[in-house]
Amino acid sequence: MEQNYHIGTPGSKWGEKEKKQWLSEQKVKRSYKEHVLNELEYLKNDFEIINYGLLKYEGFNEYPLYALKNKDFSTTKRTILVTGGVHGYETSGVKGALKFAKEKASTYFNKYNIIIIPCVSPWGFETINRWNPQTTDVNRSFKNDGESSEAKYLMNFIKEYKNSILAHFDLHETTNSDMTEFRPALKAKEGIDLFSGDIPDGFYILGSKYHFNENFEKAIITSVEEVTHIVPLDKDGKLIGENALSQGIANIDTHEVQGVCFALTKVPYAITTEVYPDSPNTNEEECNNAQVAAVVGGINWLIENQL
Repeated sequence: MEQNYHIGTPGSKWGEKEKKQWLSEQKVKRSYKEHVLNELEYLKNDFEIINYGLLKYEGFNEYPLYALKNKDFSTTKRTILVTGGVHGYETSGVKGALKFAKEKASTYFNKYNIIIIPCVSPWGFETINRWNPQTTDVNRSFKNDGESSEAKYLMNFIKEYKNSILAHFDLHETTNSDMTEFRPALKAKEGIDLFSGDIPDGFYILGSKYHFNENFEKAIITSVEEVTHIVPLDKDGKLIGENALSQGIANIDTHEVQGVCFALTKVPYAITTEVYPDSPNTNEEECNNAQVAAVVGGINWLIENQL
C-alpha cells in the first residue's frame, strides 16, 4: 500500500517551503565517483570519454557528466544511443549501461557508432532519488521547456548526433520505493491523486505509439526472457494501465506523457526498459544482465534486418 506523505497539506501543491524541506532531508547514500566515474577508467581503450556538463548543487558534491563514444566514430555509420540513470535511483539502469559498455559494445563497432551515457542524473544516483534537487522529474524534462539541467545538458550534447541515431535504449527499473516514497511524494507535491497500480513483477518495455516497430520490440523481449522473467499482462490484457502490444510490451502516448528520454529522438527503434529488482524472483546481477540483453537483442535485430 502507498503511504501518506509527511510533507505538505493534502490536496495542496507544494510551494518553495515544502520543496526546501524535502531537499533538506536528502543525504548522500552512495558514491557516484566510486560506482560510475572509477568504472570509466576501464573503458578508455574502446571509448572516448567526453565531459558534456557539470552539475553544481549547494551542499552537495559537484557532478561532472560523461558520455562514452567509440573511438572510431564515423559519420558514415548510424548511431546506437544507450542512456542509464535518467532516474538516478534506478541502479540497474546505470550498472547495465556500464556492463554493456564493458562487455558487449565493442562487438558492434564495425557496424554502428555507439554512444553511452551511463548516469544522466548523478545527484539522484548518490541520494537514491527519482527527482533532482529542484523536485523535478528528469524523465519528464526532455522538451524545450524542460526544467531539469540534467536533461538540458544531455539534449545539447545529443544535438550533434541526433540525425544519425538509429536506436535508443533508455534503461530503467521500478523499485518498492516507488510505492513507499516516490509516488506518495509526487501525490503530495502535486496535490492530486495519480495513477497507482501495483509494480509489475518482471521485465517489460515501453515505446511510443507514434514511433515504434513491433518486431524490434518483440526481439528485445525474446532476448531478455533468456535472462529473466517477463511481466505477464493483467486480466484486461494491459500493462501498467496501458493497452499492451504483447507480453512485456506497451506503447504509450508520448504526447500525453511528455518529456520522456526515450522519445527524444523520435525514431521507431527507441524504448524504455523496466525491471523490478525487488522481486523475489530475481536479483541485482540478473537485473543488470537483463538490461544488457535488451540492448543486445535490439541491436542484433537491427543487424539481421540490415538497418
